[in-house]
Amino acid sequence: MAVEKVKKYFEGTGIKVIELPESSATVELAAHALETEPDQIAKTLSYLVEDQPILIVMAGMARVDNRKYKDTFHKKASMIKAEDVERYIGHAPGGVCPFAINAGVKVYLDESLKRHEFVYPAAGSSNSAVKLSISELEKYAGVHEWVDVTKEES
Repeated sequence: MAVEKVKKYFEGTGIKVIELPESSATVELAAHALETEPDQIAKTLSYLVEDQPILIVMAGMARVDNRKYKDTFHKKASMIKAEDVERYIGHAPGGVCPFAINAGVKVYLDESLKRHEFVYPAAGSSNSAVKLSISELEKYAGVHEWVDVTKEES
């Protein structure tokens, strides 16, 4: 099970995987289960760029700006189909996170995360999460680079 891979990934770091009695598979469900604001949920979206899987982690209420995405990755945004996510990334939809992922998957953090001191990314299952500071997220996600691919808040 992917959550077990994530627990092993964090072994010895002092970071604990939070396992919830209810689903945290969407931003809204996760915010309710963790008793936090939806924007503090660090959602992880999976895309293909030149047939290579990438992950973009962004604040829960952020939305991808297609123009910024294209300017950054030089192609139109193409999300991985739900039925292919686990094969490409190593985690199924609802539990996708930037930890204990398949080799070769590049992780990008979006600037929208910087408006928070702490965020809650998933931890490999549809009812798990970890609470991390932005610097901890950057460290443990094995970040390739920071990007700005979300719409400005209105």
